[in-house]
Amino acid sequence: MSRRVSLPAADDLFRPTVVPDPVEKTEPEPAEEASPGAASEGGAPGKQSGRAPSGRVRHDEKMTVYITSEELLDLEHARLTLRRAQGLAVDRGRLVREAVAIALADYEANGDDSVLVQRLNQP
Repeated sequence: MSRRVSLPAADDLFRPTVVPDPVEKTEPEPAEEASPGAASEGGAPGKQSGRAPSGRVRHDEKMTVYITSEELLDLEHARLTLRRAQGLAVDRGRLVREAVAIALADYEANGDDSVLVQRLNQP
């Protein structure tokens, strides 16, 4: 009898625990219901003009963004103000995703006249 311990293979250790439902992936999310303020009219022809943030779901991708201490304090202040004034307990990630969705919806709706383009063109 062998005294070696048999261990599971790497494929067994790092296998996906949830199998994605193909029907779920093909159905578009209703942007207007998820975020009524982010939907806009007059977008590009043939494109969906409303854009909704992903909200509270498991995210598959990660992006690192470097910000200054002042920007981080402003973000945290906004989060705490939303909690105090509106009763919204959101984390910084969700707050950033909402802001990105708003900026992109404005860009899709207004193009060169969007706030995003105007701010990026500032010196």
